[in-house]
Formats: sequence, C-alpha cells, structure tokens
Amino acid sequence: MKTGSKLLSSVCTTEVMVVKGADVELACGGVPMVDTRSDELGTVADGFDGGTVLGKRYTHEASGLQVLCVKPGAGRLSVNGEILAELAAKKLPSSD
Repeated sequence: MKTGSKLLSSVCTTEVMVVKGADVELACGGVPMVDTRSDELGTVADGFDGGTVLGKRYTHEASGLQVLCVKPGAGRLSVNGEILAELAAKKLPSSD
C-alpha cells in the first residue's frame, strides 16, 4: 500500500486514505479493502463490527501502517485479523 492511496470497504461505506504505507493487506469488516467498490455490499464478519469514525486515524503498530477515515462505516479495520488501534490526539502544552 502506498501513501496517498484511497481504499474502499466492500462490506460497508468505510473509505480510508493511507497516511503511512506498509506492505500489508488492510481489511474492513473482515474482508480485504478494494480500489473500486461494486454496487452490492457484502456483510460484516462477526467480531469485525463496531465501525470506523470520520476523521480518526487508525494504526497497525507492527507494520507502521496508518490510515485516515474519510468516510465512516459499520466495519472495523484490521490487518491479518488484528483490529487496528485508533490513534489518540496528542495533548497540546498549556498556554499560560
């Protein structure tokens, strides 16, 4: 996966943009993500529901993959069956 690539889920409305690329296969809802979506959506696999949140970044620590959710959906993002972690916002220093 190259930085700047846009990937679509084939089981829900989730769309992501690759922020930091890695040589892995990204899945959403338990099904690999694709470049172009067909008109008919599949079903989210058990354990991979819970959704993605618009504007949040998700990361896979082991590979360094980082993606940004540009359109939310019902499926959760994963790599090799491992659910991606949502990156927490960095705390800014106080402006006393």
